[in-house]
Amino acid sequence: QVELVESGGGLVQAGGSLRLSCAASTRDFSNYDMGWFRGPPGKEREFVAAISKSGRGTWYADSAKGRFTISRDNSKNTVSLEMNMVAPEDTAVYFCAGDSYVAGSHDAPWEWTYWGQGTQVTVSS
Repeated sequence: QVELVESGGGLVQAGGSLRLSCAASTRDFSNYDMGWFRGPPGKEREFVAAISKSGRGTWYADSAKGRFTISRDNSKNTVSLEMNMVAPEDTAVYFCAGDSYVAGSHDAPWEWTYWGQGTQVTVSS
């Protein structure tokens, strides 16, 4: 069992930046692919970005490419999402996800086993 706890959400103006973090409670964090999704609570989640166990592989949704950066620190059991040039359409609850094996492009929420509770990001225009 892996517990994921997100932090860093809040209110930001359009064009600004925000950094989300996710802390994982597991001794073998480096054995998990990690990802970020977003969406309304209780509804299907939209893929944002994912990162491989080592950090050498990354995947991004088209909406995130060039603006968001996913990174991880395996020594601290954390994964982060740096969000730049945010826009009102980025407003959502952002969820951290983890799994020991994710096939393909990592963009299907049903492929991920562990989820955090989410952190709200609101972008004002």
